Amino acid sequence: MRDTVSRTGVGPALNRYGAAAIAFHWTVAGLIVFLGALGLLFDSIPRESRPFWINVHGGVGLIYFGLVIARLLWRAGHRPPDLPPDIGAFSRRASDAVHHLLYALMVVIPIFGVVAFVWHGRVFDYGLFQLNLGVASNHDIFHPAEKIHQWLAYALFGLAAVHVAGALWHQVVRRDGVLLRILPGGAG
Repeated sequence: MRDTVSRTGVGPALNRYGAAAIAFHWTVAGLIVFLGALGLLFDSIPRESRPFWINVHGGVGLIYFGLVIARLLWRAGHRPPDLPPDIGAFSRRASDAVHHLLYALMVVIPIFGVVAFVWHGRVFDYGLFQLNLGVASNHDIFHPAEKIHQWLAYALFGLAAVHVAGALWHQVVRRDGVLLRILPGGAG
């Protein structure tokens, strides 16, 4: 099933992502920015309030992980719109590689985050309920998992920057409408 909407007006139709794809994209992107900024700020947060913010990071991170899995399951049945025909082979291959790596990192990073969180002896506290996996603290597992989580997050930030740069290149330099396909609100 295709999840595209054709643009109306003069000129060729611009295949756009549908509302669900756009919602998944921008919600996940916003959560990556929030979680990444919070993770980068941990050392600047006063020690007495750090457990609260670590819990926020872990709790929101678990929700983010659920959304990423839902997005992947949804995406399995919904092809993205075709790129414009004048996009070259290199750009197509680069786009595919970046998107596949982004998806892989979006899955693997929270797995290591959950391992680090749980094997630190923490409980996901959502206020109204807690999710306690009953795992005792084990620094031999916690420390390596936390480091891997951090380094993969840095890789995600770098790859996301490449993704944004590519989208802006298509919008500002090529002016081919590729970015407009994913903007909310029917832009394009």
